[in-house]
Amino acid sequence: LLSGRETVGSSNMEDDVSLKFRQQLLLIDENLVAEDVAALKFLCTDLLPFKKLESVKSAVDIFQLLMAEEYLNEEDTFLVAELLYRIKCHSLLKKLGYTKEKVQECLHEKGRVSPYRQMLYELSENITSEMLKDIIFLLQNCLPKRRITLSALELLILLEKQGLLTENNVQVLEEICMNVSPDLLETVNCYKRAKVCNIPSFNVPWNDYKHTGEECLCLSRRTLCQSRSLHCLTLETSEYSLPHRYTGIHTANLGFSGLGSAFFLSFLQKMTSYKMDGPHRGFCLVINNVNFDRSLQERKGSCKDAGELERVFTWLGLDVRTYTDLTSWEIKDLMRTWQHLQDHKDRDCFICCILSHGESGAIYGKDEELVSIRMIMSHFTAKQCPQLAEKPKLFFIQACQGKEIQCPVYVEADARIPDLSSMQQCVSPSESIPEEADFLLGMATIDGYVSFRHIQQGAWYIQALCSKLRLLVPRGEDILSILTEVNEDVGRRVDRLGTKKQMPQPAYTLRRKFIFPIPRDPPPS
Repeated sequence: LLSGRETVGSSNMEDDVSLKFRQQLLLIDENLVAEDVAALKFLCTDLLPFKKLESVKSAVDIFQLLMAEEYLNEEDTFLVAELLYRIKCHSLLKKLGYTKEKVQECLHEKGRVSPYRQMLYELSENITSEMLKDIIFLLQNCLPKRRITLSALELLILLEKQGLLTENNVQVLEEICMNVSPDLLETVNCYKRAKVCNIPSFNVPWNDYKHTGEECLCLSRRTLCQSRSLHCLTLETSEYSLPHRYTGIHTANLGFSGLGSAFFLSFLQKMTSYKMDGPHRGFCLVINNVNFDRSLQERKGSCKDAGELERVFTWLGLDVRTYTDLTSWEIKDLMRTWQHLQDHKDRDCFICCILSHGESGAIYGKDEELVSIRMIMSHFTAKQCPQLAEKPKLFFIQACQGKEIQCPVYVEADARIPDLSSMQQCVSPSESIPEEADFLLGMATIDGYVSFRHIQQGAWYIQALCSKLRLLVPRGEDILSILTEVNEDVGRRVDRLGTKKQMPQPAYTLRRKFIFPIPRDPPPS
């Protein structure tokens, strides 16, 4: 009888685990849009039969197929974690008990998405709608005669079905990239160079380690060779092959030290600069939310910040537009308006500054509804805003990214006063930033922490940013060097009691140095 009870109990536990597992998958499915499902479908192309994938309508359909093929079960959910990681849905990893860092650690041993599939996905993410039209025109003799609308991923699948594109033959991609956008060619070349390294298992986080210029870093035991397009360095304790387009990830995060770090820094110094000599510099939006509808405090001192930003960026040649006290809906609508502006075509860059209260990965509208920073920035990807394709897009956010702490009277925190029991999921700046190139996100503070604003002198971060731009732009410094100085400036500041500190954090996918042309006029005082 006892044995029977144990069997029943064990069965119930298994049912509970299975139910929880399926609930997790359902929650993930509910948080994915059609574009995400298409990406998952593409990344699973090497794992599941084409015919079965063609009938997929949702992420749940994909999960069912993966379970049927025994790639996925309640005891091993890593493949789903890897897929979410690949498509940059990092906030959903927590539903499976993973973090971005944990997935990165396990990729080398457990990763299933091939370097070839990663490369194709990376390529598709950087193909704009205009580029896609050109590619389809070039390939019209290879495509079905009937008129169909293809996405970049669908086009790549079609080329694979016709045998024009394989893991060992990417010549068609090289020819397309050469004709449409040589910048795209570097993604393909880096994949080829990685294959030359002959590393049997290549599961480096491709989205994090993108490549630009002529270098590909290949680190292996007792190897030291150097050629025009391939550099191999000796690190006795490391065996990695890293295709690398610099995206603001510190050398320490890559495990570089000594010779490797020195080489990496010299590699960065060879980066070219963005073109900044057009007839118009660009637009700069300043959204300044001071007053809120319900429980959020008035952001005293913020108008000083907005005025300072307007003066400095006007001096730098930008056409500045300031908006005050916008609701969440108005912020979204404003982004859509600027997303479709044709005038971007003749501009060198785009800058957006947002001053408000905030939480992890989001800012508050005047109506006290949250707006995702990632959603705001996604309006200006190459696909959504072709006029800004391959041009630098800079976003500066002055807002808290965590719960409020008690502050002295002259220093306020840009966060909600409330209920400390509600905990926000942490979202790092690198998760807020779109996965494609040419973005920079300057955050006033690291995730989970408050940022400070003097009620008369303005926010520490914005005042330091404006000060360093005035000082260092005339010296020809690039934006990343300037933001490093901003970090140093803000890091030294404390409140009047000496107990509150702050550290800003930039994240970026810039492919080149961003250097403001030196203005003819002296900096504003």
